[in-house]
Amino acid sequence: MQPVAPPRSVAHAVAPVPAGTTTIGVYASPSASARAARAAVAERHGLPARRVLLTAGAAEAFVLLARALPVRRPVVVHPQFTEPEAALRDAGHQVRRVLLREEDGFRLDPARVPADADLVVVGNPTNPTSVLHPAQTLAALARPGRVLVVDEAFMDAVPGEREALAGRTDVPGLVVLRSLTKTWGLAGLRVGYVLAAPDTVAMLERAQPLWPVSTPALVAAEACMSGEALAEAEEAARRTAVERAHLLAGLAEFEEVRAVEAAEGPFVLIRVEGADVVRERLRGLGFAARRGDTFPGLGPQWLRLAVRDRATTNRFLQALDQALVMAGCSRPG
Repeated sequence: MQPVAPPRSVAHAVAPVPAGTTTIGVYASPSASARAARAAVAERHGLPARRVLLTAGAAEAFVLLARALPVRRPVVVHPQFTEPEAALRDAGHQVRRVLLREEDGFRLDPARVPADADLVVVGNPTNPTSVLHPAQTLAALARPGRVLVVDEAFMDAVPGEREALAGRTDVPGLVVLRSLTKTWGLAGLRVGYVLAAPDTVAMLERAQPLWPVSTPALVAAEACMSGEALAEAEEAARRTAVERAHLLAGLAEFEEVRAVEAAEGPFVLIRVEGADVVRERLRGLGFAARRGDTFPGLGPQWLRLAVRDRATTNRFLQALDQALVMAGCSRPG
């Protein structure tokens, strides 16, 4: 669940202040703000600062990886966020896909990844399936000469961040991406970071434009690493788990709907025939559902639903019931 505004601990750090009392007029890098943010991220994950690169959101990181790394045989595991593949193709790479299957619960079998892949990209938990892959499974993809990119943009929505690879230095070629725009409601600031070996960080940093992350974003990044902010994020993750269980229980009442039960993220993927019509009916009733057919490996019968608070979920379930009837779907007697 993405908040409509940052939590108190972060909002206070980036709130507007009187002119002359902020570093907003100073170039962001290599400013004190940049060094402090990098150090804060490093400390949060128990890493040296040379293993951290701040970026303008995870999207910039995907572009940097596609342009800077000398790879020839990239593979992207789908269904997942489409930006990594788009960035690779824009950079002139021919991308192969590994499509996870519904019958396997969209879980990853490392043996399905081509042995000659020198770059593998996978999300965890994966958008849009909400599946959380075991860290051991992902680590099994690593091998000499391969870059393993794990997009952990939604990992802080998982209580305890179990199965996270962030902070690991024993996995060869590992690159972990994190976003600070989801849990902390900072989409407008564009801030995220890369965790990788120092030589990889240096390579990506050379491909960055000057001052890629704004000073307010750097301040926000440092604030997000504070003990108070991390405690707030953990509490939010636990609330999300409770509210997701409520949503899944409600969806189970509909014979027409099949949800990916292994969901561990702040969204749920469902399959329903006539999903395009159902989505339009839901829109008319005040609810937006994400279409699934833009994700490789999914078709028009899939929708992604955000996890919301219980009251909103109850209203949504009522709207879904109406939408299914309006769409002409069969209803139980």
